[in-house]
Amino acid sequence: MAAMAEPSSSHGAALDADPGARPGVALVAICVAYFMVIADTTVVNVALPSLGRRLHTTTTGLEWVVDAYSLVFAALMLSTGALSDRRGAKGVFQAGIACLVAASAACGLAPSVALLVAARAVQGLGAALAVPASLALIQAAYPSLAGRRRAFGIWGGIAGIAAGAGPVVGGALVAGLGWRSVFFVNLPIGAAGLLLGARHLPHPAPRPHRADPAGQVAGAVSLGSLTAALVDAGSPGRSAPLVAASLVVSALAGIAFVALERRAAAPMLPLSLFTSAGFSGATAVGALINLGFYGELFVLTLYLQVHLRLGALVAGIALLPQMAMATVGSMLSGRITARRGPRPVMLAGLALGAAGLAALAGLSGLGAAAGGHLSYVLLVAPLIATGFGMAFTMPAATAAVMEAAPDARGGLASGTLNAARQTGGVIGVALLGTLVAGGNFSGGMRTAMAVAAAAFALGAIMTALFVGGGRGAG
Repeated sequence: MAAMAEPSSSHGAALDADPGARPGVALVAICVAYFMVIADTTVVNVALPSLGRRLHTTTTGLEWVVDAYSLVFAALMLSTGALSDRRGAKGVFQAGIACLVAASAACGLAPSVALLVAARAVQGLGAALAVPASLALIQAAYPSLAGRRRAFGIWGGIAGIAAGAGPVVGGALVAGLGWRSVFFVNLPIGAAGLLLGARHLPHPAPRPHRADPAGQVAGAVSLGSLTAALVDAGSPGRSAPLVAASLVVSALAGIAFVALERRAAAPMLPLSLFTSAGFSGATAVGALINLGFYGELFVLTLYLQVHLRLGALVAGIALLPQMAMATVGSMLSGRITARRGPRPVMLAGLALGAAGLAALAGLSGLGAAAGGHLSYVLLVAPLIATGFGMAFTMPAATAAVMEAAPDARGGLASGTLNAARQTGGVIGVALLGTLVAGGNFSGGMRTAMAVAAAAFALGAIMTALFVGGGRGAG
């Protein structure tokens, strides 16, 4: 695997143009905002039964509440990655956080599920603007390979902390203040990120990129149609022809996207990036672990609250073993990746996560045979393995992707990785949610967990085949 290229002299001049830059404080500003972005993917889960009752919606509606955010996040990530390169990462990052904060207020005030889903989509726009720019800003703040690896490890660790804190904080907020508070909590967090960022973020020089509207539309139609097909497949009364038509539209739009990107003078996703096996493999791993983890989290949250009848706070606490280990795994991953390189870390994390999810699938089968209920004590060890495995993998996969991409493509590379991750999460929630949307929840849960385990196992195989075994630096 190619090492991260050092900045060119012209790029280095751009980095040195701000003598008052403080990389550590800039990283704090980036991580505060990133915490909010990732927490928004998990904090809403424990609020789903409550908001479902208040807004009178079904499991399908709840899937759209989760997926509207991730769908727009994924669909726009590639364009916003190029936008951060073209317009300047700092400005795009700040605009994204401001958009996310405003949309969070709209979510908290939404009087209907349709308006909530619309506001969640705008949240996704804000996240799509902020995340690719955040990695480009880290590249600008930390020119050395060793420094970047440590910074990427911290950045990835924040993802684990945010994902871990989401259900617990969300459960406490729902129990104490109601479901709307899980959105209002973004306001002070976002304000802190904006204030810190305005003063301390670096100013990497913009790099000209032309827009690619045709590719953007084709990519968004493909992902949106696929999501609609997967969600609607589990909805009562939905016809098979409509689902099939959505799948056909998704496939045709996907083919059109690839053709457009091959011919575009300035593609939003340069296919040349994928000539690097390490880039391609680590990007695919990002999609697979989000498919498994976020799909599992959606299903498990419904199981705890709807089938075990736990309150929001207790359900959040019940998820704590998984989420706490996600925090630990993220923090350890960054440190070990800096010393050993990404490949061994990814292999260990994916194998452990696959084992945890396979155990959940087996226990779900036992639960189905026993009338649909599992002892929570049996779930603890698999939850720990799943949470740790996912979080141990992701910072290393991020480092692998960014090391395989040239500095001048930092925004595009980070956009590609995070688009893949969010796409995986969208598909995971839609697919695994559909599997449990019928009458046999326990049987569907067993299948859903088996699919999640298979996703992690496939990620381990791809890592072994395609991600290089580079050693740490420094």
